[in-house]
Amino acid sequence: MILVGQSPLTLEDFSEILFNNQPVALNEAAVAKVKTNFEFLKKFSSNKLIYGINTGFGPMAQYKVTEDNILQLQYNLIRSHSSGSGKLMSADLSKALMVARLNSFMQAYSGVHTEVIELLKELINNNISPCIYEHGGVGASGDLVQLAHLGLVLIGEGEVIFENVVHPTTDIFNRFNIKPLSIHIREGLAILNGTSAMTGIGMLNIIQAQKLLNWSLMFSAMINEIVEAFDDHYSQELNAVKLHKGQNKIASLMRDILKDSHMIRDRSEHLYNPDNLDQEVFEDKVQEYYSLRCVTQVLGPIYDTIIQAEEVVVNEINSVNDNPVIDHENHNIFHGGNFHGDYVSLEMDKLKIAITKLSMLSERQLNYLLNNKLNQKLPPFVNLGVLGFNFGMQGMQFTATSTVAENQTLSFPMYVHSIPNNNDNQDIVSMGCNAALMTKRVVDNSFEVLAIQLMTILQAIDYLECQDRLSSTSRSLYDKARAIFPKFVQDQPKYKDLKNVKEFLESSEHIKAFAK
Repeated sequence: MILVGQSPLTLEDFSEILFNNQPVALNEAAVAKVKTNFEFLKKFSSNKLIYGINTGFGPMAQYKVTEDNILQLQYNLIRSHSSGSGKLMSADLSKALMVARLNSFMQAYSGVHTEVIELLKELINNNISPCIYEHGGVGASGDLVQLAHLGLVLIGEGEVIFENVVHPTTDIFNRFNIKPLSIHIREGLAILNGTSAMTGIGMLNIIQAQKLLNWSLMFSAMINEIVEAFDDHYSQELNAVKLHKGQNKIASLMRDILKDSHMIRDRSEHLYNPDNLDQEVFEDKVQEYYSLRCVTQVLGPIYDTIIQAEEVVVNEINSVNDNPVIDHENHNIFHGGNFHGDYVSLEMDKLKIAITKLSMLSERQLNYLLNNKLNQKLPPFVNLGVLGFNFGMQGMQFTATSTVAENQTLSFPMYVHSIPNNNDNQDIVSMGCNAALMTKRVVDNSFEVLAIQLMTILQAIDYLECQDRLSSTSRSLYDKARAIFPKFVQDQPKYKDLKNVKEFLESSEHIKAFAK
């Protein structure tokens, strides 16, 4: 069980809730603070003009709302902004959004009634996910449209996803005997005003990006084994003179993976032999292609980018991202822009670019294995059948190339796509939810590319019959992956194999590059 409100949520906590269905519990002391904060707002807001309580919203804030309409105002906000379009977010993304919003409320600066946090806990623990659409939010006054659809469900309206089926909210609430939220003071605005959609999606993206880097590191090491590369490019001595944490971390992990390999060669034993000086043309490649010997320099900055994204997004999920901020300790209400999503938006764009580069490295390594003129030791397309009659991995390369090209186009940043809206009240916006969703698409695409790469590596190992010469780490992965994707010689459709291997990569990790 993950206790919310006692200490900051970590990426590991988030992963446990999303992927292992760990239930959440509410820290009693934090719940007491939420109650105190609500009581302060109730008392403080009497006979005062306070934005979003007895005024309109955004550019309509100059209009006063009468006392008998202030609760209906909150319902109007939720219903009017439930205007999303496009695809439904998956249930796990919707759950991630709820965890992020719950954690923000547990900071006790939003003036919400404890009914809100109890209801969110119940939905999370029962895997009841609001139907939330991808299109709508501009990431400035919070993820308004996405969070409005959350609010719609909390008040008992709209639809939810339960057991992968869309149901009317009322049906599921009745089944679980869940009471819809009643508005007390400003629950509508508090639910909408925040970065919880982009932040929840961002946390999920970082978890999956870590897995991708783990796999890319593993596959890069295995390809170096397959081609019997020299060991100096990932040596401590070479990488230590480059003062980047990520590069040296990747080099260290490669050395660990390959420490007992019988295929990696020592340069001094092969190329530093004086007898080689008599040759006019060297049979051995003096240096490998960049995609093989520059792994530490390529994956290093990706490692650093993921670490930076984790720090920023974890800070955001543990922050108060509401407006105004209800501060019962200082006995005041502060208006500003903590709902603005620039921090998350920029990190998602950086992460998206980094993962696109990872997929590009994968595609180049894949091409090296498939092109016999480059590797000079494998048949074309690692074809284990009859050349010209069978096709090996030829068809799958098209899918990998096409998917990487899509990643490259998706990598143009959203962060610089600010478009004024809301009668120019929101005159500079973050587009953070768009950035997070596009990053998720790049991440999902990259798992497809790496799945094709792994399938090709397995075929290459079988052609060379080098299983017993692999490092113990590589051999372990070979055995696990072959149980999912058996060796093939004759041509058969591969789309189901690709799906199975992709799901294996998404759900598990082999090398813990990010072990704390």
